[in-house]
Amino acid sequence: MATGRVTMEDVAARAGVSRALVSIVFRGVAGASEETRARVLAAAADLDYRPDTRASRLGRGRTRMIGVTFAVGHAFHGEVLRSLYTGADAVGYEVVLSGVTPDRSDTDAVDTLLAERCEGLVLVGSDLATGAMARLAERLPVVSVLRPARAAGVGTVRTDDTLGMRLAVEHLRDLGHERIGLLDGGRAPGAAERRQGYRRGMRAAPERPGLVMPGGLTELDGAAAGRAFLAMDAPRPTGVVAFNDRCALGFVDVVRQAGLRVPGDVSVVGFDDIEQAGYPHVALTTVRQDAARLGAEAVRAVTARLDDGAAEPTGAVIRPELVVRSSTAPVA
Repeated sequence: MATGRVTMEDVAARAGVSRALVSIVFRGVAGASEETRARVLAAAADLDYRPDTRASRLGRGRTRMIGVTFAVGHAFHGEVLRSLYTGADAVGYEVVLSGVTPDRSDTDAVDTLLAERCEGLVLVGSDLATGAMARLAERLPVVSVLRPARAAGVGTVRTDDTLGMRLAVEHLRDLGHERIGLLDGGRAPGAAERRQGYRRGMRAAPERPGLVMPGGLTELDGAAAGRAFLAMDAPRPTGVVAFNDRCALGFVDVVRQAGLRVPGDVSVVGFDDIEQAGYPHVALTTVRQDAARLGAEAVRAVTARLDDGAAEPTGAVIRPELVVRSSTAPVA
């Protein structure tokens, strides 16, 4: 057994053929007999050889790589990434990831992907400035996922956030709730559209006062919102819609620990429908974003430019769906 990194030369030596024949076999082109192919593949399996597909792509002048930026730790971004892999695999592209953290900016993440010679970029929930997006789009196809892109040349694939939050508010109104609060997402991608949806839902019933409260993206943000909720003077909202599921879960945990019943004392609706929202002990009513469709449409938007010669950026606005579980109930 060879030690270290197994090369094409090692496979050739084991199979008793030339390196050129090994290359022919792995490129899938004519020039090797079936018996030779079988011998080469058996030798490669023996040595646990993995061909360097990236180098092969570079040699052909195309990398067929789609670069993806995403926020590390954002649960719903992970679900979108899974669908991006599925969509890219189906059309023969490789996904290259570059994460954004509190210590690593969107610009840093993009620079890494450009250095890898990615042919197109998918920016998932990116905070990249509009001007920077437009400059990128002058170089290669760029698609913004989850955030409306107002940059020239940039495609957009997103959920109809305004409609989604309006569905959440209308669900609580239909249950008889008159005081409905929003745990806001601040400046996060999609937050402005969700605020708009909340306000539209509340304007449909002007006798029902609304309340926009600081929320956020994480369980800690939701917990802080829960403590602020508990400190409010009566009457508190009997229904709460949260910017996302993680914020909703943090809120629920704090108010339950304080002795309030969910949904008996306060009904709660999230947004995203992450995996945890469906756990039996959580059973969070939420607005589902179609992660599979978001990823598929993002890949389609990039490859329409790369493979189909589309001159203009394409995209999609995807309708969300209300998923009713046991965190909401008729007002007591």
